[in-house]
Amino acid sequence: MGTVRQQSKRDVAQRMRERYLRAKGKADKTRLLDEFVELTGYDRVYARVLLRHGPPVRTGSIRRAGRPCAYGPQVVVALRVCAEVTGWICGKRLVAILPELVPALEKEGALKLYGDERQALLSMKSATIDRRLREARRVARPKGISTTKPGSLLKSQIPIRTYTPWDEQKPGFIEIDLVAHCGDSGAGEFLYTLNAVDVATGWTECEPVANKGQVAVFEALQRIRQRLPFPLLGIDSDNGSEFINMHLLRYCQVESITFTRCRAYHKNDQAHIEQKNYTQVRQVVGYDRLRGEEALGQLRGIYRVLRLQTNGWLPAMKLVSKQRDGSKVKKQYDEPKTPLRRVLETTLAPTEARVEFERELGECGPLKLKEALDAHREKLWRLRTRAQAPTSATAL
Repeated sequence: MGTVRQQSKRDVAQRMRERYLRAKGKADKTRLLDEFVELTGYDRVYARVLLRHGPPVRTGSIRRAGRPCAYGPQVVVALRVCAEVTGWICGKRLVAILPELVPALEKEGALKLYGDERQALLSMKSATIDRRLREARRVARPKGISTTKPGSLLKSQIPIRTYTPWDEQKPGFIEIDLVAHCGDSGAGEFLYTLNAVDVATGWTECEPVANKGQVAVFEALQRIRQRLPFPLLGIDSDNGSEFINMHLLRYCQVESITFTRCRAYHKNDQAHIEQKNYTQVRQVVGYDRLRGEEALGQLRGIYRVLRLQTNGWLPAMKLVSKQRDGSKVKKQYDEPKTPLRRVLETTLAPTEARVEFERELGECGPLKLKEALDAHREKLWRLRTRAQAPTSATAL
């Protein structure tokens, strides 16, 4: 009924307008205007406009003030695909990898862009990228617990590193840490992840560990060393007993590897690895309790794929300078680059591990890596358990 009534008003307005325009004097126009307002119920000012100028022309869409939209729906959808494949990294990092990422995704069939759309996507600034992806990035951020226990032995033989005495431009000096997959309790058996990051290039390696015994951790560290695309020159760890032991100290002395440790309860001494613990382990695996050989195998599969994705496709920024002005700190970063790109820019000769990494990366595009990572994580989530550790109350 509302549509018919509105259509009737339009018909009345059309007929009254013809009479209104033919009227000779002001009195006749006033009489017609009064009659039109009484019939339609329109406001007198709006009714006068209709009789004088007719109904407004409908264009089918609301025209908004300001500049026209520069990025259409296809461009925004393509941007979200790029962001999802790279793990929703920030705009400054994403804009640096887009020239390589977009052709790779087009080759895999994940994107189909025309010339103008591709140009619009590649011309996006980092601030625009962050603004367009703001809603999609809102995710929950759970927190876990620490299981690091102090190792009091041999501390006098392992120097404390409170600053960086190493040559940060030279690859080979890594920070290491152990991440526990214990859920909300540190009691009982569960798996760990040995995480390592190179200070100069940001090259990251993860290796699952069945327990935090010094033998298991040492074997995992040896596997990580074999995969590094450069010689291992130095190790910096926290004060946990899994690292502060004679086994690892003797190994570093024999291999001429610099071995240092951070101050107790000063996580900023290991800022590089603490950051990677979150982005490489917690964001990917989560905080659930993991245990058993099957879960250990799934973790290996996850880190095998994550190694290619992180070091080959995810650019990182390095802090160049930091200036303090009162309570404000101004930080300056270099151009975002992938760890592989930083390794290639060094003068080090190619190693067998680096050649193998480049071969594997060439066989897997970013979309294929993302799908493989999601498949491994889905299998792992089916195995995870939130079972509480046994307590005296439970035993009773």
